[in-house]
Amino acid sequence: MKSIITLTLIALFAFGCADKNAGAPAGAPATLPVMEIAYASTSTETEYPVAIQGKTDVEIRPQVSGTLDQIFVDEGAYVTAGQSLFKINEKPYREQYNNASASLNAAEAAVLNAQLEVEKLTPLVANKVVSDYQLKTAKANLAIAKATVAQTKATVGSAQINLGYTIIKAPVSGYIGRLPKKQGSLISPADPESLTTLSDTKDVYAYFSLSENEFINFKSLYKGNTLNEKLKGLAPVSLVLSDDSVYPQQGKIDMIDGQFDKTTGAITMRATFPNANGLLRSGNTGKVKISIQHQNAIVIPQDATVEIQDKVYVFLVDKKNAVTRQPVSVSGKSGTTYLIKDGISTGDRIVLKGFENLPDGATIIPESGVSEQAKQKKTVAKL
Repeated sequence: MKSIITLTLIALFAFGCADKNAGAPAGAPATLPVMEIAYASTSTETEYPVAIQGKTDVEIRPQVSGTLDQIFVDEGAYVTAGQSLFKINEKPYREQYNNASASLNAAEAAVLNAQLEVEKLTPLVANKVVSDYQLKTAKANLAIAKATVAQTKATVGSAQINLGYTIIKAPVSGYIGRLPKKQGSLISPADPESLTTLSDTKDVYAYFSLSENEFINFKSLYKGNTLNEKLKGLAPVSLVLSDDSVYPQQGKIDMIDGQFDKTTGAITMRATFPNANGLLRSGNTGKVKISIQHQNAIVIPQDATVEIQDKVYVFLVDKKNAVTRQPVSVSGKSGTTYLIKDGISTGDRIVLKGFENLPDGATIIPESGVSEQAKQKKTVAKL
């Protein structure tokens, strides 16, 4: 008895939920919503993952070996160009410099001595008191002494440079990274790990990649004979941070890599964002949002299409209300809409829904109502 009641309820529910077209006589045209195609102005926003780097990211490394005597900065501190960061024990290099200076003094004294010898022998040779050979020997010794002075000066200069390297200074202004080496550590130019990194983040670079097809479409949207001319015509871009908040300042795409990556088949582009307040640091991640304006675009709901074997189709309605499956080319895709490149044009009509079981040539009754195309105008599609 319970089974009979249950079956009866199911039958009543199914009857009540039947489509309005179910009550039509067999073979009667279905009443379906239809949209007339018209041009609309729209914009799309495409997001690409980015890796953020400082305008200058410098590894700070020692140029001489020694013991790290002092660390003048702390991690995360802002430093200016020329500011002292680290001090290496200078005693060995100070001694090398002193030794080289003493050798230079001795070499310069040797030059004076050799010069005196030449001056002494010159009149004696002129008066034929001594042989010319002795004067030539004295002049050769003078030349050797002068060469020794030049060589020793180079040694002094090298020692002075090494002594100067014991104070490590900031090459640019920016923020200090981690300090893995502590005071008293033995450091060397050959160390695999740097003393720290210094990031100039007054401006930051956001690097992102486009596939070959995306890059071709990107180029076709903007006027200009060269890539530089096209870059100048680009609108400012936005930066979406990892917490989905939007960075308050807009950036500018100002660089396109010279070649595609052979491994990924993508090309790298760069957007530069001002960062005077230091809100962004090297290593931040996010997404760059590029807004593209489309004038006289054809926009249709994604639900009004069907995809078969990697091709997108719409159901075109002719003047006699007969339906034909029509392939279309999609130039842009959003969460709810497609931008159509070709396949349909203004004035055409397409079925919006209920076309799943329609054969080609089937006749329908277009449903009257508010034009769906009007709802698509001035839409911002988030890609």
